[in-house]
Amino acid sequence: MSQQPVVAHIPSLRRYARALTGDVWAADDLVQDTLERACSRWRLWLAGTDLRAWLFTLMHNLFISQVRQGLTRAKLAPTVDLEDVADELRAPELSIGLAIDLQRCLLRLPDDQRAVLLLVTMEDLSYDEVARVTGVPVGTVMSRLSRARGRMRELLDEPKARAATNESVSTAQMTAPVLRRMK
Repeated sequence: MSQQPVVAHIPSLRRYARALTGDVWAADDLVQDTLERACSRWRLWLAGTDLRAWLFTLMHNLFISQVRQGLTRAKLAPTVDLEDVADELRAPELSIGLAIDLQRCLLRLPDDQRAVLLLVTMEDLSYDEVARVTGVPVGTVMSRLSRARGRMRELLDEPKARAATNESVSTAQMTAPVLRRMK
């Protein structure tokens, strides 16, 4: 395995790792661990197969192992439930409908759905390639992708729904009392 093809995939690995972990330092550690594993197990890569998919498989498996061991979350600051601080995490509103916090929404997805969504959308892998990377059937990839897209839509629409609810409450408070017709 020559050095150049692996080096060419580092930006994609870093992008995927950052999206998976939500933390720059943890992402860099994950990329480092992935590259170390690739170097130590380079004989397992079959010449002529997709090097990119193999590297993503290594990273995915490392990330899952770290999550199972609790290492990813332990390396970060003390954990806080996102639901408890959701209002504090909103991006500052630049204008109505423009404040979209994708990172917050991505981190609220389950790990398996987030991994599939990122591999398909950001890394442009096919369903078959994602199935190989994650070690699940293609049907499971499609199901996870569908659920992830649906959940992202819900999460991205929350601020709009919340604003509409607040607007209707304040409008109702400002309107005159309802008049009833009497016979």
